[in-house]
Amino acid sequence: MTDNILPETERHPLEPFIPEGAVLLMLGSFPPQRKRWSMDFYYPNLQNDMWRIFGVIFFNDKNHFMEKSGKSFCKERIIAFLCEKGIAIYDTATQIRRLQDNASDKFLEVVEPTNVEKLLEKMPCCKAIVTTGQKATDTLCEQLHAHQPKVGGYSEFTTDRGILKLYRMPSSSRAYPLALEKKAIYYRNMFEELKMI
Repeated sequence: MTDNILPETERHPLEPFIPEGAVLLMLGSFPPQRKRWSMDFYYPNLQNDMWRIFGVIFFNDKNHFMEKSGKSFCKERIIAFLCEKGIAIYDTATQIRRLQDNASDKFLEVVEPTNVEKLLEKMPCCKAIVTTGQKATDTLCEQLHAHQPKVGGYSEFTTDRGILKLYRMPSSSRAYPLALEKKAIYYRNMFEELKMI
């Protein structure tokens, strides 16, 4: 009989992206494997629609953040936009195991959750957190003892500096069965409520 060998753990390959004056913290679960990256930044997988959703909402063009080649997202354009809007990005896991060889959250085991309260200490202007999928929401709610909002909605939770909103958005992965335009409506409503549009 052979022993079941656990997959190796992976540490987060990116530093938290926290622009000065950030008002919103976006938290996913964990980046996909490097072989799926089209750029060296968050949501790098071309099969993930996050930057297309942002393109639709803010520029009425789902390809606004694409390179002309169509083979990668434009990291510089994305960073400039995030700095202008005050959007910080990281993930709810700092260390994980992939239980299968794919990008699915379903097969991610969180070994070390991110210390989100420590992240928030670097963001004195932050008024809301948004999670972009079920794994991220589960991990965050467990840590902050926050109530899980329904998809498209928010709950409130208490921190040292007062009450913040926790939004739960649909996953930008194409595995989540909702059209890009319908996902964009959820995100647009959040940005409007936060007066970021």
